Amino acid sequence: MNEFEDLAARLRAFAAARDWEQFHTPKNLAMALAGEAGELVAELQWLTEEQIREQVGGGELRQRVSDEVADVLLYLVRFADVCGIDPLRAALDKIDRNEERYPAALAKGSATKYDQL
Repeated sequence: MNEFEDLAARLRAFAAARDWEQFHTPKNLAMALAGEAGELVAELQWLTEEQIREQVGGGELRQRVSDEVADVLLYLVRFADVCGIDPLRAALDKIDRNEERYPAALAKGSATKYDQL
């Protein structure tokens, strides 16, 4: 087992102990994930890049951002588990595809989308 599988198993047990599987549909989990991502964005919304660098290094903002990162990860892992997706394999496969779509020689230093390179 890898760490994602361990985390998924723990979340599965957590939901089962509370009879929450009925609520953990792909749609509901995707919506919850989007909400948590929004909460992460809200923590940084009105800060400058300099303030973010300074404040995420420690203190209250770091804890709030850490909590939101955890919420995003937990919902993502739960969503993937319910859908039968291995998130680590999916991420590695996506990197492989992106390496083909964004060759370093063409994409370096550019934010241009792959179909415009």
